[in-house]
Amino acid sequence: MTNAISAAVPTVQADSFLTLHYRLAGPAGDVINTFAGKPATLTLGTGALSQALEQHLLGLAEGTCRSFQLPAGAAFGVRNPAMLQWLSRAELAQLGDPAEQYQVGDAVQFATPDGKGLFAGVVRQLRSDERGEAVLFDFNHPLAGEAVTFEVQLLGVL
Repeated sequence: MTNAISAAVPTVQADSFLTLHYRLAGPAGDVINTFAGKPATLTLGTGALSQALEQHLLGLAEGTCRSFQLPAGAAFGVRNPAMLQWLSRAELAQLGDPAEQYQVGDAVQFATPDGKGLFAGVVRQLRSDERGEAVLFDFNHPLAGEAVTFEVQLLGVL
């Protein structure tokens, strides 16, 4: 008689380290898609994914493939008009390359005030008038206020 030792398949917990492929898409299409390249690695609870997305992963077993539909605003909150900000060319010169040329749709990374991280804004409008040159940035998440498709393939759970 042989004893079969079955190893439990790991499942996602609140602090799990994951290797996964994932795709985030809104009405205009993919914003992030790792399926064609290298998988992502992340630890839940560190802010790499929104809490709403993490909640859909909890309890899933390693090897699981799933797709979730999140209603508008559920994944990344609602759009916040206060996150639209004009920055003058002088301010932008202090923050980076003074000769940088911006175009509507460009995603631009900025250092956090403490210099330890980065955040991004998307150029929405350019202005050159009697007030000077300025760029309107949208610092909302690109999928804020949108319905989101979240597709995931869990390759590893530690």
